[in-house]
Amino acid sequence: MNIQKIKKCSTCGVPFNCGDTLEGSKCWCNDFPPIFVPTDVVDCLCPDCFKTACSIKIDQYVAAVLPEEAHDSKASKLPKTENLIEGIDYYLEDEKKVFKAWYHLKRGHCCEESCLHCPYK
Repeated sequence: MNIQKIKKCSTCGVPFNCGDTLEGSKCWCNDFPPIFVPTDVVDCLCPDCFKTACSIKIDQYVAAVLPEEAHDSKASKLPKTENLIEGIDYYLEDEKKVFKAWYHLKRGHCCEESCLHCPYK
């Protein structure tokens, strides 16, 4: 029997399913990059607020990465995942995925395809 934890978002107040269970299942937030330090957030955030906060934090990080530092960025050292998150790793334009700089940084190298958001230029 899976008993899910119901939490209240510390930003918007909306109740949501955490995903953590007493049986050891992990929360949906574990699919996101581990970029928060505990003092950034009072308590858990709902999926929408978490995605927004994560996107803001990532955009701030990416803006500070210089091209000559891109190959050795913290992003490239994160655990590899095949789970791409819309708004974090890519956005849709004319129903096509456009990879953001974060996605390229996580990969750790330039693919030399002249990508729009390549951080290695």
